[in-house]
Amino acid sequence: MDGPALRVLVVEDELLLRWSIAEILGQSGHTVLEASDGASAILALTAATEPVDVVLLDYRLPDSNDLTLLATIRRLTPGSSVVLMTAYGTPEVTEGALQLGVCRILSKPFDMHDLAPVVLQAYGSRPP
Repeated sequence: MDGPALRVLVVEDELLLRWSIAEILGQSGHTVLEASDGASAILALTAATEPVDVVLLDYRLPDSNDLTLLATIRRLTPGSSVVLMTAYGTPEVTEGALQLGVCRILSKPFDMHDLAPVVLQAYGSRPP
């Protein structure tokens, strides 16, 4: 592994994609928490006994299709870095997400092998 072992929350409603991301990050030595929607993401963050270092957040979820969930996550865990994953990266979404403090926007589909370096980069750029 090329860096610290991190706690990563993967918020993705597509089961196969969430599983694939968790597998790749787990093989890289990270502890992975999973959430399939906004409500379970908030529950995972508020119930976490240790801080989450990086949140990989899908933009479109069954109970969230705007930046409200992102704003909530930033408020609940200001020390976590957030990477937004989206197939709908309009300029408005990108600008709003950056204003809310995401460190990176990943356009879907993306190469799974790029994920571990993206997570480490996000961790390195997290708020102090």
